Amino acid sequence: MEQNKRKQLWWQVPLLVLLVAGTLFIAREQRGAPYQKCSGMIFGTAYNITYQSRQELQDEIEATLKQVDAEFSMFNDESTVSRINRGEQPPRSQMFEEVYELAQTVSRETDGAFDITVAPLVNAWGFGFKHEQMPTAEQVDSLLQIRSQLDFSAIAKGYGVDVVARLLKAKDVSNYMVEIGGEVITRGMNPGSEPWHIGVTKPTDDSLAVDGGELQTILTLTDRALATSGNYRNFYYKDGRKYAHTIDPRTGYPVQHNILSATVLADECATADAYATSFMVLGLDGARRVLERHPELQAYLIYTDKEGQLSVWSNLEDEH
Repeated sequence: MEQNKRKQLWWQVPLLVLLVAGTLFIAREQRGAPYQKCSGMIFGTAYNITYQSRQELQDEIEATLKQVDAEFSMFNDESTVSRINRGEQPPRSQMFEEVYELAQTVSRETDGAFDITVAPLVNAWGFGFKHEQMPTAEQVDSLLQIRSQLDFSAIAKGYGVDVVARLLKAKDVSNYMVEIGGEVITRGMNPGSEPWHIGVTKPTDDSLAVDGGELQTILTLTDRALATSGNYRNFYYKDGRKYAHTIDPRTGYPVQHNILSATVLADECATADAYATSFMVLGLDGARRVLERHPELQAYLIYTDKEGQLSVWSNLEDEH
């Protein structure tokens, strides 16, 4: 018996040596590989990707993003979601089902604060602000009953980030940063051989975004995803009252919380994206209750205190 064990171990040694040698070779090749960048437009917003590889992967990255666009883009008349909203019944891909199920999960975990069927209400309030005619209480009540139209805009960007990260991982890329419209995922190190540094914009009442985007803080991010949602540049004043662009799908009305910006960190960007939107609906106290139930999530929440000053609540340990 003992002799057989020794024989098995001797046979495993060459395999182990080959495995270690192969790993070292790949690591050495990756260290010497250049960092490459690609950028473009998707979902009506910009994307920027930095990755370390000897392969030029822009064509494959763009093809992957087009697959996501073909499922979830509200700007693509032939996307699956656009066809569903027109009353058609297109086939639903595995990609569609994955995001749909995640949306339902986050909705349950936030007591309905995240809802991909809120599109009719969002459209009604947006139209009303543009034409200075808010929807009536009767119209809001009626729209609350309409749940046939889907809007994945609060989760699709994050999912797009995730699928590009999966592509890079499949190509054995160990160091990368993928960003779509401010939603980010990172792995490994940046070109300076440091962890990636991601800025969080300071909220200001600047609906025209003329301030250039002063940073509130810089977060160190490695092997983690980040998404931010905020009302500070999307609001309207009517009759002396400020209305946020975030609609509470449970009431049908714009939220009236003191939270200005919610940044969420998670393992996957789609998850971070959905919870960031949810926290803008839930407000500071509601967001903290969700975070207590989900220790796998971290957040950096900016709000106005009782004196009207900017304040921060965070369960992050590493920030600058």
